Amino acid sequence: MLFPLFEIRTLFTRIAVTTALGTTLAAFSCFAPIAQAAPADGQQQFAALGECKLDSGQQISDCRIGYRTWGKLNADGSNAVLFPSWFTGTSAQIAGNVGTEKLVDPAKCFVIAVDALGDGVSSSPSNSKSQPRMQFPAFTTRDMVRAEYRLATETLHLKHLHAVMGISMGGMQTFEWIVDYPDFMDLAIPIVGSTRLTSYDLLLWHGEEDAIRADPGWRAGNYEKSPPMPQVAILHDMNLSTPSHYTREVNRQAFAARYAGYGTSGVTDFDANDRIYQLEAMIGHDVARGGSMEEAAQRVHAKVLVVPSQQDHMVNPGPALEFAKLLGAKVFLLTSDCGHLAPGCEADKLDPVVRAFLHDK
Repeated sequence: MLFPLFEIRTLFTRIAVTTALGTTLAAFSCFAPIAQAAPADGQQQFAALGECKLDSGQQISDCRIGYRTWGKLNADGSNAVLFPSWFTGTSAQIAGNVGTEKLVDPAKCFVIAVDALGDGVSSSPSNSKSQPRMQFPAFTTRDMVRAEYRLATETLHLKHLHAVMGISMGGMQTFEWIVDYPDFMDLAIPIVGSTRLTSYDLLLWHGEEDAIRADPGWRAGNYEKSPPMPQVAILHDMNLSTPSHYTREVNRQAFAARYAGYGTSGVTDFDANDRIYQLEAMIGHDVARGGSMEEAAQRVHAKVLVVPSQQDHMVNPGPALEFAKLLGAKVFLLTSDCGHLAPGCEADKLDPVVRAFLHDK
């Protein structure tokens, strides 16, 4: 998801992200502790959760969840907004959506951007010492949300959230949140997310995973450096927007350089094994657990704003729209030819709608 290969990162984040500051530990003397300054807005932090039990019956050892916060929690704790990361995204990239004129305003909300499991910041195949690489246990989007709930309740000591919101895989987690923890938030805003993937979505995600596993540089996950994986990059870019958008952005004269870049940059910035694990979490994503979406919808108590992209070739808008009908939810339909990139392309329209929904009394 990096430009020029994966423009989604540029359009979802919209601003450059500086290198994260390390977490500062409080120092202790033998007489009295030295007061620890509150973390600066946007500073990388970690929640140590011990063991994270998973849907599979396995567990992640030494489970850590990365997160960043902006703004301040108000006196009654009613302004917290949790924002989980998208596929191959991190909390650092979510920073581009936080600001006075962005999706969520830290002057009004206590914003918590969360690194989803498998993003290379939170516990992942690429950073686990006790369960490295393909020894890492498989996790689901429900497992991601369960860990995020523990972050909110055990680390941040929150009793309630004003809202949960997310883009792409973050939107999938948002749908998971409202079904699994229906009374823990007032509002939810899933953006280009899904409740359960369609066959077309599965075709893409299975194709990407198969391309990684077939790449000779992958070596069954035992590589020293994540391989370039040009076929994965091509599959991803073909589905990221639409033919008309791609043709407009990359003309014939620019195509040769663009095509050569698929084998040299982009996907290598995200670990191949981490990518497989997040892909498999999305492939298995289903808020109804194979059952009835009507029953899943009956569990939801939050007020929901569903934001699909009409021409999305990466996450089909159908399931989100169908769930919105079941909920009687508000819908803001993105209609540009940017496809899955529409939240960035149509930010001037989307951002004020989201802010109004968050603060509508």
